[in-house]
Amino acid sequence: MVELQGILQLQQENLKKNVSAGEAGSEGFVTAEYTLAFLEAMHRASPSVIAKDGDRVVGYALVAVKSVGKDHDLLADLFHTIDQKRYKDVSLKDARYVVVGQLCVAKGYRGMGLVQQLYRHFREVLSGEFDYCLTDIAQENARSLKAHLKTGFQVLDTLNYGGMVWDIVLWDWK
Repeated sequence: MVELQGILQLQQENLKKNVSAGEAGSEGFVTAEYTLAFLEAMHRASPSVIAKDGDRVVGYALVAVKSVGKDHDLLADLFHTIDQKRYKDVSLKDARYVVVGQLCVAKGYRGMGLVQQLYRHFREVLSGEFDYCLTDIAQENARSLKAHLKTGFQVLDTLNYGGMVWDIVLWDWK
C-alpha cells in the first residue's frame, strides 16, 4: 500500500534521532520506528487514519490493538503498563481500549488543526468498539502533549522508559 510507504517516509523525517535538538524541542518528534511489515500488520488489524495532500501523506494516527502490539517491544511495554492502571475505579486491563501507536503531522501542516481532525476521525471510526483511547508522550515533547490535551486527552500517569519520562494520556470516549 502506497500510503504505508508515505507513513514510513513521514516517520523517518520526524524520528527524534533524525531531527536536531532544537527542532525536536520546537516542532516535536516521534520515537518509535516501525517496519513496513509491522505497519502492514497494524493496518490489517485496524486501519490507520491518514491525511493526504494529493498523493502525499501529511499526517497519520496509527491504530494499535493488543493483538498486534505484542509484536513490538515499545508497544508491548505500553500495553503491559496500561493494563496495570485504573481509571475511574475501572481496571484498564478489563476495559475496552485502543492505543495510538503513533501520531505525526508533516512540517508545513502543523498548527492547522490536523491533529484534532485525525483524532476526530479516529474516534468516529473506533468509539463503537472501544471506550478509551490511550497513548504515551515523551515529556520533552511539549508540542505533542499540548495537542493531545487540546483534543481531550488527560494525563493518567507517568512512565520511565529508555531513559525518558513519558506521560500516559487517556481520552475517555464514554
